[in-house]
Amino acid sequence: MSIVFCGVCSHGPGITARTERAEPHKRERLLQSYARMRQALRDAKPDVLVVIAAEHFANFFMNNMPAFAVGMADHYEGPIEDPEWLRIPHTRVPGNRDVSLRLINGMMQEVDLSYCEEWKFDHGIMVPLHHLTPDYDLPVIPININCQNPPLAPLHRVYALGQAIRSAAEKMPERVAVIGTGGISHWPCTPDTGLINEEWDREFLRRWADNNRDELIDYTDEATYRDGGQGGYEIRTYIAAAGAAGGAKGEIWCYEPIPDFACGCTVGVMKL
Repeated sequence: MSIVFCGVCSHGPGITARTERAEPHKRERLLQSYARMRQALRDAKPDVLVVIAAEHFANFFMNNMPAFAVGMADHYEGPIEDPEWLRIPHTRVPGNRDVSLRLINGMMQEVDLSYCEEWKFDHGIMVPLHHLTPDYDLPVIPININCQNPPLAPLHRVYALGQAIRSAAEKMPERVAVIGTGGISHWPCTPDTGLINEEWDREFLRRWADNNRDELIDYTDEATYRDGGQGGYEIRTYIAAAGAAGGAKGEIWCYEPIPDFACGCTVGVMKL
């Protein structure tokens, strides 16, 4: 088997914590797009969901900051944030240690990885799961890419990470779904919180939908920081998802810049 579903979506905490503050038509388009992705994911009938995310100093800090880390547990818990603030109840999310171990072993033939037998999910994973698997009935394999603090993995290595996920999945009998979740441009926890570079976002999403590797990896961290903020480093999660798509092209189902959610809210799916 191989990848049966591949997409990307935003994970800003404001999407659940401040839902009512968004302009109604933008909010409804975003929620309808999440619902469309939820149905498409269900229709693909995956056995496991790989979530490529960027966590926010919830599990990894400067004393141990792996470039790539994969969860290897039978269950995870989240959110690590205050559930009343995030408006997502604290829950236990199923994993699958055996599938994780086989995926890790396959990926390590091509990329170097860390693995974690304990993992507390923050909004970077919980917001997408809240919308896409609200019953938490699909085993999750979390993959974290360091998008927090330089030195960051070069983008060609990030694309290779996605290719390694696909290569490993092709050798497994399970049906594997992949979702990358992150920014795009945003300036969290700064005076510029709420700023969105719509032009930069749309150009990146064009490149993502084209799945042109050379264009996707043609960003420098300096330019990304300038044009997309420190939150823009999370393009890595989208680039890895593109690498997992095996050259397929994508469609952007939603892009709505919503300052109250502090990001351009995105839902996109690869046409596998």
